[in-house]
Amino acid sequence: MNFSALESSKFLSAVRWGRVSDLTSNIRRRFMCGRFVMFRSLDEYVQELDPQRDLFTSADTTPVERYNIAPSTDVPIIHAEPDGPQISLVHWGWKREVSWPKPKVVQPINARIETIAKGRFYKDLFPDHRALVMADGWYEWVKEPGDEKKQPFFIRLKSHKPMFFAGLAQVEPGPSPDKPPGFLIITADAAGGMVDVHDRRPVVLSPELAREWLSPDLTKDRAKEIARDLGQPAEDFEWYPVSKDVGNVKNKGDYLIKSIT
Repeated sequence: MNFSALESSKFLSAVRWGRVSDLTSNIRRRFMCGRFVMFRSLDEYVQELDPQRDLFTSADTTPVERYNIAPSTDVPIIHAEPDGPQISLVHWGWKREVSWPKPKVVQPINARIETIAKGRFYKDLFPDHRALVMADGWYEWVKEPGDEKKQPFFIRLKSHKPMFFAGLAQVEPGPSPDKPPGFLIITADAAGGMVDVHDRRPVVLSPELAREWLSPDLTKDRAKEIARDLGQPAEDFEWYPVSKDVGNVKNKGDYLIKSIT
């Protein structure tokens, strides 16, 4: 389905700001992809994904300019649908109640491909509810010897081009209020990625594989193969330390992705 330009000021405001409800072997990660960046316009991401405009005729040209996207905010994502991909604002985090070992509500923001492929928790999402999360990079926090406060690093493609995280998304409300919409970013073992930064990585897909990820004809086995084995390799990325201001979700602005070295 083609996606027309986003003209609603309310929608654009939500897109832009969201709604909040060594690099050596002795550096340890804080978490994987708990913040990411999306500063271009939706049209620029669509152009990178679909230069022939086979999937989308147009998208909004207003820069999103979000440099500190945090969980529990609403983010525009591209999601697979039987009649073609669509773009929707979706909550980052997939809220569900689990009963084992005791009843509780969980809201994961990332999902391991190993768990997705084998476990039952994600059976309502995988493989049919695939999504792409548009981004320009993400942050990792690592602890360096002698520094009490962990140092954030910004990770981006060496080409500085847009990137696409493989994801899963429930776009519509579930059958009950305790199953609201939400999306997850798929992660894989960093043995196939950025080993010197952390032990997990978001699965970043090339535009070609990102388009395949959205295909309604994609099989479950092929989806597992793409997410597990075909993410872009470590040599495609660069990373550098940035301001610790990114640790506060209230801080905004492009200075957050500038190198401090």
